[in-house]
Amino acid sequence: MLGEAERRDVTTAVRYTLEELADHAPGNSVEVRVPPSGAVQAVAGPRHTRGTPPNVVETDPDTWLALVTGAVTWADAVADGRVRASGERSDISHLLPLTAVRRAASGAGGEPEPPVVSG
Repeated sequence: MLGEAERRDVTTAVRYTLEELADHAPGNSVEVRVPPSGAVQAVAGPRHTRGTPPNVVETDPDTWLALVTGAVTWADAVADGRVRASGERSDISHLLPLTAVRRAASGAGGEPEPPVVSG
Protein backbone atom coordinates (compact mmCIF):
# COMPACT_ATOMS: atom_id res chain seq x y z
CA MET A 1 0.00 0.00 0.00
CA LEU A 2 1.27 3.45 -0.86
CA GLY A 3 2.09 5.88 1.90
CA GLU A 4 0.31 9.23 1.91
CA ALA A 5 3.40 11.17 0.79
CA GLU A 6 4.08 8.76 -2.08
CA ARG A 7 0.42 8.91 -3.15
CA ARG A 8 0.62 12.73 -3.26
CA ASP A 9 3.80 12.53 -5.34
CA VAL A 10 2.16 10.16 -7.83
CA THR A 11 -0.92 12.39 -8.07
CA THR A 12 1.27 15.45 -8.64
CA ALA A 13 3.28 13.66 -11.33
CA VAL A 14 0.13 12.49 -13.11
CA ARG A 15 -1.44 15.95 -13.07
CA TYR A 16 1.75 17.58 -14.29
CA THR A 17 2.17 15.14 -17.17
CA LEU A 18 -1.48 15.49 -18.15
CA GLU A 19 -0.96 19.26 -18.33
CA GLU A 20 2.19 18.69 -20.40
CA LEU A 21 0.22 16.51 -22.81
CA ALA A 22 -2.45 19.18 -23.18
CA ASP A 23 0.21 21.87 -23.72
CA HIS A 24 1.91 19.86 -26.49
CA ALA A 25 -1.33 18.63 -28.10
CA PRO A 26 -3.90 21.36 -27.43
CA GLY A 27 -7.49 20.66 -28.31
CA ASN A 28 -10.66 19.06 -27.07
CA SER A 29 -11.18 15.96 -29.19
CA VAL A 30 -9.72 13.36 -26.80
CA GLU A 31 -10.31 13.11 -23.08
CA VAL A 32 -7.47 11.43 -21.18
CA ARG A 33 -8.57 10.15 -17.79
CA VAL A 34 -6.28 8.90 -15.04
CA PRO A 35 -8.57 8.35 -12.06
CA PRO A 36 -8.43 9.37 -9.33
CA SER A 37 -5.58 11.75 -10.17
CA GLY A 38 -6.97 13.82 -13.03
CA ALA A 39 -8.24 14.21 -16.55
CA VAL A 40 -7.52 16.50 -19.45
CA GLN A 41 -8.85 17.24 -22.90
CA ALA A 42 -6.26 17.33 -25.64
CA VAL A 43 -5.63 16.80 -29.36
CA ALA A 44 -6.95 19.14 -32.01
CA GLY A 45 -10.13 18.11 -33.77
CA PRO A 46 -13.88 18.12 -33.27
CA ARG A 47 -14.89 19.39 -29.87
CA HIS A 48 -17.55 17.66 -27.81
CA THR A 49 -19.72 19.79 -25.57
CA ARG A 50 -22.07 17.49 -23.65
CA GLY A 51 -22.11 13.99 -22.29
CA THR A 52 -19.39 11.41 -22.66
CA PRO A 53 -16.80 12.45 -25.23
CA PRO A 54 -16.50 10.21 -28.31
CA ASN A 55 -12.74 9.73 -27.84
CA VAL A 56 -11.63 8.61 -24.39
CA VAL A 57 -8.39 7.20 -23.04
CA GLU A 58 -8.46 5.85 -19.50
CA THR A 59 -5.76 4.22 -17.43
CA ASP A 60 -4.42 4.00 -13.90
CA PRO A 61 -1.72 6.33 -12.51
CA ASP A 62 1.12 3.78 -12.65
CA THR A 63 0.41 2.88 -16.27
CA TRP A 64 0.08 6.55 -17.26
CA LEU A 65 3.44 7.40 -15.74
CA ALA A 66 5.01 4.38 -17.45
CA LEU A 67 3.57 5.55 -20.79
CA VAL A 68 4.74 9.16 -20.49
CA THR A 69 8.25 8.12 -19.46
CA GLY A 70 8.61 5.41 -22.09
CA ALA A 71 8.81 2.54 -19.60
CA VAL A 72 5.91 0.85 -21.44
CA THR A 73 4.65 1.24 -25.00
CA TRP A 74 1.15 2.25 -25.97
CA ALA A 75 0.67 -0.99 -27.91
CA ASP A 76 1.67 -3.15 -24.94
CA ALA A 77 -0.50 -1.23 -22.48
CA VAL A 78 -3.54 -1.46 -24.78
CA ALA A 79 -2.93 -5.16 -25.49
CA ASP A 80 -2.60 -5.90 -21.76
CA GLY A 81 -5.82 -4.03 -20.98
CA ARG A 82 -4.02 -1.41 -18.89
CA VAL A 83 -5.25 1.31 -21.27
CA ARG A 84 -8.83 1.54 -22.43
CA ALA A 85 -9.11 3.66 -25.56
CA SER A 86 -12.38 4.24 -27.37
CA GLY A 87 -13.14 6.33 -30.41
CA GLU A 88 -11.39 6.75 -33.73
CA ARG A 89 -9.09 9.53 -32.45
CA SER A 90 -8.18 7.89 -29.14
CA ASP A 91 -4.82 6.46 -30.27
CA ILE A 92 -2.37 8.93 -28.72
CA SER A 93 0.68 6.73 -29.23
CA HIS A 94 2.32 9.41 -31.39
CA LEU A 95 2.38 11.69 -28.34
CA LEU A 96 4.07 9.20 -26.03
CA PRO A 97 6.46 9.15 -24.35
CA LEU A 98 6.27 12.87 -23.63
CA THR A 99 9.94 13.31 -24.49
CA ALA A 100 9.07 12.35 -28.07
CA VAL A 101 6.62 15.26 -28.16
CA ARG A 102 9.29 17.64 -26.90
CA ARG A 103 11.79 16.49 -29.55
CA ALA A 104 9.22 16.94 -32.30
CA ALA A 105 8.28 20.39 -31.02
CA SER A 106 11.92 21.46 -30.96
CA GLY A 107 12.38 20.43 -34.59
CA ALA A 108 15.36 18.30 -33.72
CA GLY A 109 16.05 14.69 -33.02
CA GLY A 110 17.76 15.47 -29.70
CA GLU A 111 16.79 17.29 -26.60
CA PRO A 112 15.08 20.69 -26.96
CA GLU A 113 17.10 23.82 -26.44
CA PRO A 114 17.19 25.01 -22.84
CA PRO A 115 15.13 28.12 -22.08
CA VAL A 116 16.85 31.47 -22.22
CA VAL A 117 16.85 33.17 -18.84
CA SER A 118 17.21 36.93 -18.94
CA GLY A 119 18.74 38.53 -16.01
